[in-house]
Amino acid sequence: MPVEASLIEILACPACHAPLEDRTATDPAELTCTSADCGLAYPVRDGIPVLLVDEARRPA
Repeated sequence: MPVEASLIEILACPACHAPLEDRTATDPAELTCTSADCGLAYPVRDGIPVLLVDEARRPA
């Protein structure tokens, strides 16, 4: 379930405050931090972004 584009425009990474990139079309659906230093990937469950650092996936 995709996240609305207007919502993604105002969301930021809770860890570093960089913009997030929409990757809800991939599996798993997630929003990824655009910062090269951070790069955390936050899950999207039932169309709702879970913006908790403890729930984020670290970059590979």
